[in-house]
Amino acid sequence: MAWAAAASMLPWEAGEASTKAAGMTDTGIIINALGGLDDPNRGSDSLVPTLTPRVLAEAHASGLTAVNITLGYVSGPDDPFEASVRDIAATDALVREHEHDVLKVLTAADMRRAKAEKKIGLIYGFQNGAMMGKDASRVDIFANLGVRVFQLTYNPANQLGDGSMAPENRGLTDFGREVVARLNARHVMVDLSHSGERTCLEAARVSTAPISINHTGCRAVTDLPRNKTDAELRLVAERGGFVGIYFMPFLNASGHAHAEDVVAHIDHAVQVCGEDHVGIGTDGSVTQIDDLKAYQTALAKEIAERRAAGISAAGERPDTFPFVVDLRGPQQFQRLAQLLAQKGYSSERIEKILGLNFLRYAQTIWGS
Repeated sequence: MAWAAAASMLPWEAGEASTKAAGMTDTGIIINALGGLDDPNRGSDSLVPTLTPRVLAEAHASGLTAVNITLGYVSGPDDPFEASVRDIAATDALVREHEHDVLKVLTAADMRRAKAEKKIGLIYGFQNGAMMGKDASRVDIFANLGVRVFQLTYNPANQLGDGSMAPENRGLTDFGREVVARLNARHVMVDLSHSGERTCLEAARVSTAPISINHTGCRAVTDLPRNKTDAELRLVAERGGFVGIYFMPFLNASGHAHAEDVVAHIDHAVQVCGEDHVGIGTDGSVTQIDDLKAYQTALAKEIAERRAAGISAAGERPDTFPFVVDLRGPQQFQRLAQLLAQKGYSSERIEKILGLNFLRYAQTIWGS
């Protein structure tokens, strides 16, 4: 690949020339372990992708091969089970409508097929296990519907375990252990992003398959609850799992994260986990924001609503953005690759971080 060559064309803001040098149309496999296909310029309360011509064009331009999209219940007054089934059905309809641009990912081979066919693979995932109710057999329902990533908790506690903002840090419940066993049996990825430390460590130990932390930062670099301790990172990697670093404000104690913070957290994760277990889970989309001031006004309202609902995390403030200010838009993956190359990362290591590590891990869980 051309990562190192692109890095020689400093600065990365060089625009179209550096984009071409980075191999925008042939950058290998890029997999976002947690992200979205939506337009932040268009307000929406739905988690279902927004597959407008612009969103699709900018996703293709970014070189994205596949992305784990959040569907289903996260919080709010809706019935968790009904909301989750409804989102899956709506997204299935979108995939059928846009079959020339996207495909539904069920196996690792589907991500390779997305690359070969110049499509974007959509990985269906949950970020809260509340839709389980008290019935672990619901795992079978969602696995049959194509859900491939199951995050046990969001920030608060639920019936499976404690989230990162639950002060008791009580770990997995008995029901949580039952759900993990069922997820293992159905070859669904067990994701411990947003979990409390004990929940993560216990899940890694009881799971018969490697687990993932698809979008996080490193607490040793920035001490915030949404970031993972070295103990969590190390155990997940030692058991064959995957850690994705996000592009979120929690990467910097000021709440204003920059590209250099993403690189610092990736580098720390590589030191702790090894280069075969680290990737990216940006927690964002690739569509550029047109009016940052208008977006910030809407975001302040969203932050206030999250606080009122009790689902926000330490480090979220009205003046923080849920992205990295200088690492966004369709060129974000190429820019990150160039910055990693500048740091001395080889092309092979960069390719692992941008997608091949997640692909290998997914093949372990889902099959080829």
